[in-house]
Amino acid sequence: MTVLERFPHRLTLVTGHYGTGKTEFSVNLALALAEAGERTALADLDIVNPYFRSRERRELLEAAGVRLIATSQALADADVPALPAELHALLEDRTVRGVLDIGGDPSGARVLARYRPRIVKEDYRLLYVVNAARPEVRTAERSAEVLRAIETVTGLACTGLVNNTHLCGETTAEDIREGAALAEEVSRLTGIPVACHAAESRFREALKDLDPFPMEIRMKKPWE
Repeated sequence: MTVLERFPHRLTLVTGHYGTGKTEFSVNLALALAEAGERTALADLDIVNPYFRSRERRELLEAAGVRLIATSQALADADVPALPAELHALLEDRTVRGVLDIGGDPSGARVLARYRPRIVKEDYRLLYVVNAARPEVRTAERSAEVLRAIETVTGLACTGLVNNTHLCGETTAEDIREGAALAEEVSRLTGIPVACHAAESRFREALKDLDPFPMEIRMKKPWE
């Protein structure tokens, strides 16, 4: 399945618990859309976590033709509630495919409530990232609880789950399959379908039955 078949909506909003890999997934999705020939913008709306922000990969994204929308360069290393004015242009320009990288948990997702009246007028999808390797959300019940809290805060309904289970460089195919099982259980509890299983390209053959969305590790750890 191609990236355009898998993600047909103009706007893709990526949410989830802190540390589930939302930013890694968002960056890879934006790059894949650009590679497919789409005019693409990635909005870094994480105003909670000072690390693992998509704006850290500005050069990579812009070299690939992805427009990065983020806080000003003067605030690039600050953890402040400053939102980019360019986001309004992204919401209004229907010739651009947008990926919105949202902060973790309900507190981080709260930023979407501000833009809800505009978002609901567009062709959008709200995705919730599942990661079975995160202790805080490794049970389906807890993961579903966080998902529903995000929906309540944002006023938007989640319409797809993304299994992005990983242990960084120590990830195995079995880890991803465990995440797939968790995502299916969350789907059963919530009625929300699994949109995709994200996995590094090196797992493509081992997980071909899952038809994974191929990714490369783009985000560095804060100490690297």
